[in-house]
Amino acid sequence: MAPQARRTSYIDVGETPEAEATASDAFTLGRRLRHFRTAAGLTLAQLAETAGTTTAQLSHIENGRREPRLSLLQQLARAVGVPAAQLIADEPPPDRRAQLEIALEHAQRAALYRELGAPVVRPSRTLPLAVLESLTALHGELARRAREAVATPEAARRATTDLRLTMQRLDSYVPDLEDLAEAAIREAGYEQGAVTHRTVARMAESLGFDIIHVPDLPHSTRTVTDLANGRIYLPPASIPGGHGLRSLALQAMAHRILGHGRPESYAEFLRQRLEITYFAAAALVPRGAAVPFLEAAKARKDLAIEDFRDAFGITHQFASQRFINLATSQLGIPVHLVWVDGDGTLVRGGENDGIAFPEDATGAIEGQSVCRFWAARQVLAQRDRTTEYHQYTDTPTGTYFEASQTGSVGGAGAGSRFSITVGVPFNQAKWFRGRETTVRTQSRCPDASCCRRPAVDLAARWEDHAWPSAQVHAQVLRPLPSGSFPGVDDAEVYAFLERHAPTS
Repeated sequence: MAPQARRTSYIDVGETPEAEATASDAFTLGRRLRHFRTAAGLTLAQLAETAGTTTAQLSHIENGRREPRLSLLQQLARAVGVPAAQLIADEPPPDRRAQLEIALEHAQRAALYRELGAPVVRPSRTLPLAVLESLTALHGELARRAREAVATPEAARRATTDLRLTMQRLDSYVPDLEDLAEAAIREAGYEQGAVTHRTVARMAESLGFDIIHVPDLPHSTRTVTDLANGRIYLPPASIPGGHGLRSLALQAMAHRILGHGRPESYAEFLRQRLEITYFAAAALVPRGAAVPFLEAAKARKDLAIEDFRDAFGITHQFASQRFINLATSQLGIPVHLVWVDGDGTLVRGGENDGIAFPEDATGAIEGQSVCRFWAARQVLAQRDRTTEYHQYTDTPTGTYFEASQTGSVGGAGAGSRFSITVGVPFNQAKWFRGRETTVRTQSRCPDASCCRRPAVDLAARWEDHAWPSAQVHAQVLRPLPSGSFPGVDDAEVYAFLERHAPTS
């Protein structure tokens, strides 16, 4: 199965203006034309005469200031002896000089350079190659530093909020990714039930990749893909939670299938991460198998995330997220998802059922404290972790039925625990197992008197006598790590690839 042609995005939250991209494409075409003209030994005047245009018009085309009409493009291609498609091909420039000229032109068209108000350097034939090398290197470093400057927790929160609101508008459902994932997994031999490791391996083989498990992945990575040698490196198969290895492999492949390029911003990096995660979920739990399973459970009025999880051999977290993808679009059920850590801090959330998440002044919800009366917090105090916990929660926006499950990530203590909650409005509870629960709480948040403001008598007694020493999380004090891919140590990754590269 060949990778799909590159497209801007499957989850569109706004990208580079189309006009700027068009201008850059015109310049690329012009530089490709000039390369082939020179290779054919033609002057501007000779090519203009052969193609039936003027020297001035041809000069404008080669310098990216004008796009040729289709008939002229075909005449120019015949004159220089190449197919017209080769002039507009989405592939590397034909030589090093053309590559540098195009890179310089793109850099000087970018908003980052325009903001400087500096003069534009025209990459003419008389500009020495060494100067081109120097200028493009300087522009590359300028862009890298700009990306590093914006890769802060604040920028990440803004980008995450944009993605969350986009997915809310889509009801967390992306048909294009569903179609691609199901086609890919069925082409690899999947028929029904849980997707096996062997099926995932066959899918990788069809894309030209071998899956290799290694014990020494760079600490800043989940997987590493070697494009030169067709290898996808994963953690050892023996690590706990082995079902996650299928998802990691599918996410690595998704970058190629979805035609992702190197992310140009932190927002694009997060959008790509969301797309590959969605693709992996849709491949591991194909819509064609998942929807009949869920519809049958709904007909029995016995929907349960734990059954969905066990049927497809995935984690509870994975099953909850996949249910969110399908609940509204396929079952007609509005829904919300809440993931909190052991101290009640919201790690991730999504909703289209009207529940009001806590949020800061920018609209970000990550890092906010969830009301202690929500099921996501109540379940953390439960001793029974083998089955789902159910409750009804009254909130200012309505009453919700919620099903929660706890888990832990290595170590001990509140910081290692988390809960995953799926909730629906009261009138949708009839479809779910656990609806007969008598547990019911009342939340008045965001009213501070609900659970954040201390009782008046306790405040009067202790406010002048309490001096707690607050725990400071190290990640609060540092910007997000930077690199070619945010958070990835390039030096460590390249050393890893060199160490594992096959010897000739």
